[in-house]
Amino acid sequence: MTTTESVLTARHAGLRDMASLLRRQQDDKLDVVVPADQMRLVGGELEIDGIGEPTLSRDGVTPVPGRFTPTGTCDGGIAEKLGIPVRYLRRMREDHQLDLLDHNVNTWLSHDPRERFLVRTFRGQHGRSGIARALLSDKYKITDNLDVLMSVLDGIRAAGVHTTAQCDLTESRLYVKISCPEVSAYAPELLRGYTSPFSGQRGADNPVVWAGFIVTNSEVGHGAFKITPRLTVQVCNNGLTIDKDALREIHLGTRLESGQIRWSEDTRRAVADLAGKQARDAVRTFLNPGYLHATIAAVQAEAGIPVQRPAETLEFVATQLRFTAEEQETILNHFIDGGDRTTGGVLHAVTSAAQTLDDADRAYDLERHGVPAMQHAAAFQR
Repeated sequence: MTTTESVLTARHAGLRDMASLLRRQQDDKLDVVVPADQMRLVGGELEIDGIGEPTLSRDGVTPVPGRFTPTGTCDGGIAEKLGIPVRYLRRMREDHQLDLLDHNVNTWLSHDPRERFLVRTFRGQHGRSGIARALLSDKYKITDNLDVLMSVLDGIRAAGVHTTAQCDLTESRLYVKISCPEVSAYAPELLRGYTSPFSGQRGADNPVVWAGFIVTNSEVGHGAFKITPRLTVQVCNNGLTIDKDALREIHLGTRLESGQIRWSEDTRRAVADLAGKQARDAVRTFLNPGYLHATIAAVQAEAGIPVQRPAETLEFVATQLRFTAEEQETILNHFIDGGDRTTGGVLHAVTSAAQTLDDADRAYDLERHGVPAMQHAAAFQR
């Protein structure tokens, strides 16, 4: 793992480790609203006037530009805001055509020199370049991951329920999976023909499903703060997310003033209060036996349809949901290993395949397509 990755990412982390990493990030954050004519690419790095470590000379204190290495997310934001095809921008960087990259970006920045952007960065340490995390609209409403995490946990504690959690952090998103084993139900119709591809345990012997939800947030423009119900199948730890019932808060606010942003305690407290209230709402709604039973019943109603042509069915599902060829092959293998030749088996195959992915963003996206995959498989049998 590189130094940049260790600052930006974590996989399968516990709450304590995640909180520690997010506090470290919070200490290093530098957010600035800057006009286009006060920033540029130099050697592929983003340079911003006036925010670097000042130098002291006989003439006094001289402000210097801050210098930051863009992440892939930041490059994507630059491409979007300046109208540069993102594949072209990334090819220039990958092929080390940095002079050409600088020229393209700086030319487009000069077209509207007073246009302002919010740039989210981590400060450099010991004279090294910092990290440019995102280039965003100056109306972007910041909801920080640390505030989300702590406020959601406070909301859960206030509700008085016992839960377990697993966390992932990528350069674009935070994921916190909350499970509540004390709110559980049987799902025999969903699990009677299923065998875990990980442990070999049979769903018929342990048809237990736990209530829970997943909290997602992005500090860099890759999705709203959202709490989505998520059921966990105990026998294999597969997660079933129910997107239609998600609680969502968009990241769009009032226009920000130019210059370095120092978020007031009142502003952060307001964001934290909202996250805490939504967490309490999620506990009341999603960690409720009535909601759990109703959701299981709705899933089971579409889960028992026999799949006559597995390969053709999964090819159809992959086309509808835009799975890659590699993902389609993995899902087919999990479908075979799971032994459940029903539309419910397609659901299990997608959600178990998601657990095998190293990329947390793609794992989340694949898992949340489990229920739609089951529905598409059902439609293909008709």
